[in-house]
Parts: sequence; C-alpha cells; structure tokens
Amino acid sequence: MSTPFFGGCACGAIRYSAEGEPLYSVNCHCRDCQRETGSAYAPVLGVPRPNFSVRKGIPRYFEVKADSGRFTRRAFCADCGSTLFGYGDEFVSIRVGSLDDPSIFRPTQDIYTSSAQPWDYMNPDLPKASKLPG
Repeated sequence: MSTPFFGGCACGAIRYSAEGEPLYSVNCHCRDCQRETGSAYAPVLGVPRPNFSVRKGIPRYFEVKADSGRFTRRAFCADCGSTLFGYGDEFVSIRVGSLDDPSIFRPTQDIYTSSAQPWDYMNPDLPKASKLPG
C-alpha cells in the first residue's frame, strides 16, 4: 500500500490523510457496519491514531457501543452524509469507500460473519471470524 494515503467525503468538505501500513484490512459484517453502510458489510482499514489526521473540515460524530462493550466514535460529513472513519482507543478505522483510491484495499479477513446476511457473498479465499479476532 502506498503511503501516505488520502480520502474524504463526496462533497469535498472533509479531507483526511493517513500514513504507514494498516494495522488491519477487513470486511466487517457486524450489524452496526451494515446499518452504517446500508449494505452487507463495511470494508475497513485500521491505522494507528497518531498516523491519521483530518486535514480539512469538521466531521460530525455519533457513538456506537461495540460488541466488545467499548464505544467507538464514527465520523461522517454533515453536508453530504458520507461515512468516513471511526475512532477506537488506539486506532482509526477508515471506511474504504471514502479513500481517494479505494483500489489499494486488500482485505485479509471477513469478521463478524455470524451477523452476515444470507444474501451476502463472501470471498471463499478469505479467512472468516464469527466475531472480532483476538
């Protein structure tokens, strides 16, 4: 993956950048991600918080209680509604669709497959985890 990489919302009001190799690169099938994306899963890249910065604009946030019991703050653009990223304790989960070049994404695993929808086709070559691996 090239470094640094950039992204933002559909209307251009919010821009961000990140550096370095991702901590993880997954397709998350949890119900929260399904609701956030309006789809079967969220393709997500995780980067360390110090490697991420918002370069332009001020995102809006909402909190979701994760399966772990911890809260995650998810960012979106208040103008166009694009979902962008989420803050965990030590990492930022970037929504791949918000990247300037989403073709750099190479998922390594499907997670929360216990919540996957029956109509969702998953790549059979990717490892599966019914919950968050750990």
